[in-house]
Amino acid sequence: MVRRIGVLTGGGDCAGLNSAIKWVTKTATDPNLATHNGEQLEVWGIREGWRGLIEIEPGDPDSVSRWVTQLDELVVRTWDRQGGTVLGSSRTNPFNPKIDKGQKCVENIKAMGLDALVAIGGEDTLSVAYKLYHDLGQKVVGIPKTIDRDLNGTDYTLGYDTALNVITEEVDRLRTTAGSHNRLFVVEVMGRHAGWLALEGGQASGAHVILIPEYEFEVDKVASLLEKRRQAGVRYDIVVVSEGAKIKGQDEVYLSDKVDSFGHKVLGGIGENLAKRLEELTGFETRHVVLSHIQRGGNPSARDRLMGRYFGIAAVDLILEEDFGRMVAYREGHITSVSLKQAIERLALVDVDKFYDPSRYNGRRSSLLPWSRRDD
Repeated sequence: MVRRIGVLTGGGDCAGLNSAIKWVTKTATDPNLATHNGEQLEVWGIREGWRGLIEIEPGDPDSVSRWVTQLDELVVRTWDRQGGTVLGSSRTNPFNPKIDKGQKCVENIKAMGLDALVAIGGEDTLSVAYKLYHDLGQKVVGIPKTIDRDLNGTDYTLGYDTALNVITEEVDRLRTTAGSHNRLFVVEVMGRHAGWLALEGGQASGAHVILIPEYEFEVDKVASLLEKRRQAGVRYDIVVVSEGAKIKGQDEVYLSDKVDSFGHKVLGGIGENLAKRLEELTGFETRHVVLSHIQRGGNPSARDRLMGRYFGIAAVDLILEEDFGRMVAYREGHITSVSLKQAIERLALVDVDKFYDPSRYNGRRSSLLPWSRRDD
């Protein structure tokens, strides 16, 4: 009997997605698997995430050709070397009350003969996967993807390492012009609710000030920290700020009031806002840079290629074990899985007490914190 698996990518693109798709495909269609299990699996890629599952008309050959494509080892052979997602993505939410297409997804899953579905995405994509599983009885598994690394239940999410490397490389480049002109640079990075990218990117690149969503900051205090550096003889400085970071007592800064189908406004502007304020307070020539989608692009790092492989293989394992409603995960150095409910019930934010120093607006300078010390 042939079993058919669908795979899609939702939400923002990032590195590592194509690796996961490749290894879902290679694992599911491995001839050795068919010999061992007595089953031959097919893999069908669904284009543009949940949008493709809504828009396809299974009885129309042109529509089928537009929205799905059959995948095999030869098709996906080189995909893991590429960033983004070859299948395409979207921020479509089938359960948005304005369109209410959850049942249409179920009908199309059945009409296409899909026995299981692999959803690769972050909190929003996997919330749809959970509703399909829990509310509508569909056989779904998830793979964690978000450069913010804020999914619960996993220590790693696809795209994070590549984005981290981009931040480090770009800040390194900014140092040459900052030093040449005695400038202060404010670098705005992604991170709506979680400050992992800013914190670890800032630490890796040697930023003097790092501002994260988990801890509201005071502009006067930032200015004071920078002024002390200049008094010590430092010619320039770098400030890294998450797009979701907030000035104490104020709301996040948005590019517009427009919201996506999951109800999110587009964040952006805190870097420019902060740069202007700091120049006024310190008198230092200040520039701001918004890395934005640059963090999502480029070829995947070795870590993202490997994690895509491990996650893709594990997703097929869950399907073969018929252990649905779960997300593959990486925890304490091992590949495992958690329920989709657990993955989306809360966000994995920076623990300020463990990892952040509010007095310096930077990472802690103590690794052996009281909770981690051992006597043996």
